[in-house]
Amino acid sequence: MSYYSPSIEKLIEGFERLPSIGHKTAIRLAFHILNAREEEVTEFINSITNAKANLKYCSKCYNISDTDPCPICASPKREQNLICVVEDVKDVIAMERTHEFKGTYHVLHGSISPMNGIGPDEIKIKELLARIQQNPDIKEVVIATNPKVEGEATAMYISKLLKPLGVKVTRIAHGIPIRRRFGIYR
Repeated sequence: MSYYSPSIEKLIEGFERLPSIGHKTAIRLAFHILNAREEEVTEFINSITNAKANLKYCSKCYNISDTDPCPICASPKREQNLICVVEDVKDVIAMERTHEFKGTYHVLHGSISPMNGIGPDEIKIKELLARIQQNPDIKEVVIATNPKVEGEATAMYISKLLKPLGVKVTRIAHGIPIRRRFGIYR
């Protein structure tokens, strides 16, 4: 038996479909929307609609952007011969927050995971290979996939594919440097 009207139930169910949103949080979000001013709700709906309508994948790196190419790929200040391969758009944002990487990116939109039915054809590996083959100026590919099993498998697979192309392949470091962490400096 439901305690809510069908319209509220439908709203709660909609929020529950979002990642990491459980039933209690969905109820809180639904009632927040219902108690919000009409202008706030309209603005929220418009922001979702505009994002779906205006955002697209960059034709070079597959980052999500309002423009094609994205601002990173279009920037003359970026090192176009250096590509950082990441699994997700959120990884681009994390790398950019460090202000250390000055190259461009390639977003795979996932990692190889045979257990979940995700093979190399389901992510943007072919597009990465085509990008490198079409641009002989690319000197280095930094692989920054997740250090979990799927990310490591993806990194090894990409490394093997890039080896015959003569491009330098490096892997981003993970973890805490042990020597510095424990005061060991040798």
